Amino acid sequence: MDALDALADDSMAILREAYATARRPALLWSMGKDSNVMLWLARQAFFGRVPFPVVHVDTGLEFAEIYAFRDRLAEEWRLDLIVAPCPPLEAMDPSLPPNARSASRKTAGLRDIIAKRGFDVVIAAIRRDEQGTRAKERVFSPRGGDNAWNFREQPPEFWGHFALDAPPDGHLRVHPLLGWSELDVWRYVARQGVPVPELYFAKNGARYRSLGERDITVPIPSAATTIEAIIAELETSRQPERAGRTMDHEAEDAFERLRAAGYM
Repeated sequence: MDALDALADDSMAILREAYATARRPALLWSMGKDSNVMLWLARQAFFGRVPFPVVHVDTGLEFAEIYAFRDRLAEEWRLDLIVAPCPPLEAMDPSLPPNARSASRKTAGLRDIIAKRGFDVVIAAIRRDEQGTRAKERVFSPRGGDNAWNFREQPPEFWGHFALDAPPDGHLRVHPLLGWSELDVWRYVARQGVPVPELYFAKNGARYRSLGERDITVPIPSAATTIEAIIAELETSRQPERAGRTMDHEAEDAFERLRAAGYM
């Protein structure tokens, strides 16, 4: 067993623990590299099928390639796909910076689908190394009835022991990839042949390193046209993973405000 095997085994154990804990679990799917790896691991953990709904919180502003990728993979993997629409921009907090306000539509859409379906465990493919606010997360993270995340009062997690009780009026967010790095994800994609959208690969000297909606995501300069080239690029890059996410370049606390309100 090497480091990737150990990470994958830990993630599958977390997925099984989440499923055993939940009454109504769901897995969030953005069609990005991280959530595709998480889906792949879920299929391995449960003998070739994903035994709970897979939710795409949809702003209507994904790239066309992402919608095509979603529909193809959902059919191939026989996913129980729920497409959850988001409220309009006009309904979002006007005090947020423009790009963070656009991103907050996903927070509201996720809140609405959790309330509608009564999900008590929501599985998400976030990683600690991706963004500073996410570094404060836990593997099993309680959310209040309003989806709020109290990052100052997270339960301790020592030696693989997790607090599995959701708040009476809330739910648990579960993060099976929390301890993975960006390079871990790409090395696992390469090893296992996990499908990823073509937008990750360079065309005309640029590629998308982190995929969001088309109105708030821009490509980065890159010549990496293969997974192996992406891995080689990341091994020497000093650029942040979310350099192409426009909301990360607005007010310093914008992302933390979104996360505290329930953003993925």
